[in-house]
Amino acid sequence: MPSTAGHRSHTPVTELAVNRRGFLRTSLGLSAGVLAAPTFASWLGAADAKAATAYAAFVDDYRTNVVANQTPETNAVIRALGGFAEIWKTGGAWNTGTPLRPEILRANMRYCARLTNARTEAQAKEAFVYDRQHQSYAMIGALGPLTDLYKSGAKAVTSITGAPDTTPATTISDAVPADAPAGSALGAGSYTSDLGLVAKLVDTVRGPYASGNPAKFAFQYPRPWRMNEDSEVVDTGKTDALGYPVYDSDVVVAPQLLRQRSTNPAEDGGFPSGHTNAFHLAALAFAYAVPERFQELVTRAFELSHTRIMSGMHSTVDVLGGRVMATALAAAALADPANADLKTAARAQALAYFQARTGTTADTLIDYAHSDASDAYADRDANSCLVAPKLTYVLTRQGRSEPLTVPKGAEVLLETRLPYLDAAQRREVLRTTALPSGYVLLDGWEQWGRLNLFAAADGYGSFDADVTVTLDASAGGFRAADSWRNDIDGDGVLTKLGSGTLTLTGHNRYTGGTVVKAGVLGAASAHALGHGDVRVSGGTLKVATSRSVQIHGGYAQESATLDVTLRAGRGPALEVTRRAVLGRDSVLSLHLDAEKPPVAGSVVRVLGAAGLRGRFDRVELNSETLRAVPVYTAEGLSVRLLKR
Repeated sequence: MPSTAGHRSHTPVTELAVNRRGFLRTSLGLSAGVLAAPTFASWLGAADAKAATAYAAFVDDYRTNVVANQTPETNAVIRALGGFAEIWKTGGAWNTGTPLRPEILRANMRYCARLTNARTEAQAKEAFVYDRQHQSYAMIGALGPLTDLYKSGAKAVTSITGAPDTTPATTISDAVPADAPAGSALGAGSYTSDLGLVAKLVDTVRGPYASGNPAKFAFQYPRPWRMNEDSEVVDTGKTDALGYPVYDSDVVVAPQLLRQRSTNPAEDGGFPSGHTNAFHLAALAFAYAVPERFQELVTRAFELSHTRIMSGMHSTVDVLGGRVMATALAAAALADPANADLKTAARAQALAYFQARTGTTADTLIDYAHSDASDAYADRDANSCLVAPKLTYVLTRQGRSEPLTVPKGAEVLLETRLPYLDAAQRREVLRTTALPSGYVLLDGWEQWGRLNLFAAADGYGSFDADVTVTLDASAGGFRAADSWRNDIDGDGVLTKLGSGTLTLTGHNRYTGGTVVKAGVLGAASAHALGHGDVRVSGGTLKVATSRSVQIHGGYAQESATLDVTLRAGRGPALEVTRRAVLGRDSVLSLHLDAEKPPVAGSVVRVLGAAGLRGRFDRVELNSETLRAVPVYTAEGLSVRLLKR
């Protein structure tokens, strides 16, 4: 249900006028109203693209999101959600709208009906908890091994820890438990706690300009339990046991939430989902302060938002809308100069607090934050599978692919997760990991809906131009070491600088080649190095996988180190399709695999190539019992292991 904070009564406007630019304005001097969708849709079209630039960027205009502003002319959030006006035509009253893309909205309602009819009792109870619990508190569960430390440090509490078996006798709201420690607070926690600045950052991102109510009033798309599969509101004239009207709908509300439904449908629109907006806002605020759990926080926001559909209280398009607006609003709040000192201080406070409580450093806190095998979000691939279908739900892609211009200020969302990249590089990460165009609801003004923050946390999706990355081992945290897990394509060159470590784990297809000039570049998959020549002219190339790393091109090494772990039964650690050239001051650093170490007397292949020129100046084996003797051939290098 939408918050009533700052709410005034909503008077539908049935007559609308259009100014010469094609934008909406209300006529007859009325102060609030609904949108005439065909006009709004034309505002989104190519013919009005130039006119759209007359508006300030969302991050500069987000404070217009107040209840008094309910048109795309006056409200930046409604503009950002404008893609919905190509799906749904708002009517003159809450129950008179009509589908413009009936195939999408029919799929939307069928999805909701199918999900709620197949819902288990456990899922119903879970949906109740996350409906009634403060959304900021609910997001703390994404912190894994840091969760309990955060709750105690922030004095964050909740009274909603379980669900009744059936419909409760009264409405239920979250409250500070009577036995909570002094100074405890709901949501992200108390401002006077050890993590007070983090709590304040979360509340600031979820501040007075983050409400979904103006958009709800503007679009007036009903809750799913009030609609049939054609998005029609048909009142059967009956009432249920609680006195609520019974509508023609196949969507089944969770029993525990039946009494929580609003009795005022005109002020209880479904699109966009307020809970979803709140989950994602809180997640992105926490992710700024605790980027060690960035991807897990994003995953939990998607997971908890899905409970809105499971509960029967929202539909898929509602949830998509909530995510789109939250992404834009979080970026706006974090990019706002007024919040610059707070966000920096909150990040510093979280880092200092968790290091002190865990006995870690900036470097080792990342490992600690992922050290619990029972962590619900420990499996990155499972997280990806959870998020992927929820990025689009029932939307189908249509039309040709159009490039994305990353919305102004969006790069701030990755500021602490990818701190070693500059703003332009973070924008490129967002662009190259974004969803393709063609999803109507996500292709609205500035296209905030196309951003895929889960993927962006794993670095570039494509090297469409040459990329130079510098990590500093002395800087700590992500500035010192990071992994890019996406499958990277493009025709650019990757150049690694700085003393820190960058690890590539994807099945990469970029074709420009790879240059290592300093620090460590780890190849943690067979195709981590993409296609093209690899040149190591400083620092270290580390084979960080039990499989052979393929170099689809030539290999050259000079004044640098090749770091290899010797593993029994593996082919060459490095397999080069063209010629390999070893120049002066080339070092081979060898280690024995912990699981399958080769034994004394065995010969282990290290480097295979179409041709080999030169030799390593030094071959080192990190073993107290074995030594490595290099065996060179015209097509590579092996080492014979002998007892010392």
